[in-house]
Amino acid sequence: MRLVLRRIREFNMKWRLMVYFFTASLLAVACVWVAFQYYRDQLTRGDVQLGVFAAIVCAGQVVGYIAAKWMQRKIDLLHVAIIELSKGNFTNRIPIEPNDPFQQIFSEYNRMARSLGDRMQLLQKLGGDKALAEYASTEAAVMEERRRLARDLHDTVSQELFAMHMSASSLPKVLERNPDAAAGLMDQLIRMSHHAQKQMRGLIAQLRPIELHDKSLQEALDMWFPEYCRTNELQGQLDVNVNGELPEAMEQQLFLIIQESMANIVKHASATQVTLQLQDHGHQYVLLVLDNGKGFAKSDLPSASHGLSTMRERAQKLGGDVEIVSRIGSGTTVRVRIPKFPDNETERTNE
Repeated sequence: MRLVLRRIREFNMKWRLMVYFFTASLLAVACVWVAFQYYRDQLTRGDVQLGVFAAIVCAGQVVGYIAAKWMQRKIDLLHVAIIELSKGNFTNRIPIEPNDPFQQIFSEYNRMARSLGDRMQLLQKLGGDKALAEYASTEAAVMEERRRLARDLHDTVSQELFAMHMSASSLPKVLERNPDAAAGLMDQLIRMSHHAQKQMRGLIAQLRPIELHDKSLQEALDMWFPEYCRTNELQGQLDVNVNGELPEAMEQQLFLIIQESMANIVKHASATQVTLQLQDHGHQYVLLVLDNGKGFAKSDLPSASHGLSTMRERAQKLGGDVEIVSRIGSGTTVRVRIPKFPDNETERTNE
């Protein structure tokens, strides 16, 4: 029996389906033979004819179910693999059983996935090298200019705004004789000065560069993220879980994407809470930036993309993509997926 089953597996799909149909035909013939052998005198009765017909149909359905279940399992394997590939999992492979009729199809898929993975890995490396070259040629001058602007703003405008706030706070004592006329103006000045000071702190924080030199991405985020949230009156939650070291170019691009996302939250979201997560899923890195802000409708995304194109370009340099999910009143989620490739791909089985 095992030898017969092994021979059946060696058939290609066409012959295997023919075996199933042949089996169904044999069962149908067997049902008819049994009917003639034991119920020959009763075949003129309608209930006996109906029973024979039902037996033939049931036999065909059983064989058809077995054939469909076998084929559906193979198709599901291919379907799941295609979904994983579309999500950026270039390391997933379909296991191949010996003498499987789908062996050639699965082998071609595995070769295609490996080829796409190799090309995407090369694209990621080229994009990273290009990003590092662009960064080296322009970032030094930009960072120096930001330092100068931060010092100038801190020494001049920020101190003036603080003096305005102190003067406005002391205004009630000066204008005690006419509180009805001065009360509204006093509150307005206090609110304006406080708001201007808050905005200036945020601007200074953005202008001060956070350099990744001699720091990992997690170390830089541990320094920058809490301070940024505190400056902009946000409750922040940071969760970074990455195995091993990230490539330098990837760290630079991810950090710039995070900065752009956080700046958009401060400018547009009116949020009070933000969560930043960077997870290693084995086959890809996933960056999530979630806020509890006012959100926006999907139809408004093209006209108010809030730097989406810039973030997408940075992700695409590394072979990844950016997805933004938002609903009015339900906050916004920025999801960035970057493929992860092993240093040495040694698993060539099933290909």
